[in-house]
Amino acid sequence: MTTARLPLFPLNAVLFPGLVLPLNVFEERYRAMMRELLKTDEDEPRRFAVVAIRDGRETAPTASGMPEAVSTPVERGPADGFGPDPVQTFHRVGCVADAATIRERADGSFEVLATGTTRVRILSVDASGPYLTAELEELEEDPGEEAGALAEGVLRAFRSYQKRLAGASERSLTTGADLPDDPSVVSYLVAAAAVLDVPAKQRLLQAPDTATRLREELKLLRAETAVIRHLPSLPAVDLTRAPTHPN
Repeated sequence: MTTARLPLFPLNAVLFPGLVLPLNVFEERYRAMMRELLKTDEDEPRRFAVVAIRDGRETAPTASGMPEAVSTPVERGPADGFGPDPVQTFHRVGCVADAATIRERADGSFEVLATGTTRVRILSVDASGPYLTAELEELEEDPGEEAGALAEGVLRAFRSYQKRLAGASERSLTTGADLPDDPSVVSYLVAAAAVLDVPAKQRLLQAPDTATRLREELKLLRAETAVIRHLPSLPAVDLTRAPTHPN
């Protein structure tokens, strides 16, 4: 199994392969990460790993860029807010992100646009540097049994889900013609687009194979569609972009 050591970016969200991730980076520990990534040659991927936080917060209470509770700035370490053993604070399965755009603002913060690429499992976390790094192993995507047939069922359920969302919000969503037919791509797109909480999305990310993820999505979509029938309105969802996360 392929392993790598990469900078670690914890979020209160789940990143999937293929999902575009905008970031507003203002904390010093993450600024340091971006400055280091900018040293990478433009022809090489600027990679970091995104993991969902199981318990903790994305930003330190008095982090750089946030309103200070005291007049004297406090130095914050790379693991601040994540407890004495950060690896226990994070979900173990995350996703590698490739930062296509890292733009530094005049105030030293960064505007980042990255894309999820590969699922990884955390083996260990190192907090000795200016930002967290992790030893990671790459997770292969096994299609599982009947992934193709399941993907077709999920797409049908997703179209019905879209129609319910569009009707509830009085907005139109992506049409079925825009949806992919590769089972693994379908599974990640639906997982990212569905209105689900972090634990549910995390279960989908760490599914052992594509078919298992699709089966779970089929159940979730049917349940969510039934719920939407009884709700007056729900927000529409952008199918390829995550909300901008302030860090």
